[in-house]
Amino acid sequence: MEPDHARAFRIIRAAFGLKQSELTARMSISVSQLSLIEAGKRTATPKVIAALAKATKVPVELIEVLAASRDDVGGKSNREIAETAQVLLRLLVPDQRATPGPRMGKTG
Repeated sequence: MEPDHARAFRIIRAAFGLKQSELTARMSISVSQLSLIEAGKRTATPKVIAALAKATKVPVELIEVLAASRDDVGGKSNREIAETAQVLLRLLVPDQRATPGPRMGKTG
């Protein structure tokens, strides 16, 4: 199964409490492009994934873990994956704004 970078981008943006416009300003991509990526309508290129990593200081490897399919993580539910992602982000990226839970909104 293909990685779900759309989910990874939404999780990371929510964990940092950023609007799409705030994240895209850090990444030098358009809000439209990010919106399409988060909606799963456009594939995140390695260059855009690297830009997300640089903008948020989240290692590319963690982004790939967050994008892992259910099959890749032992059939866990999307909620379990999102909760685990939040914990990993808090542990590995201490300067992010911790939120009580994933806010998966796609607008911003």
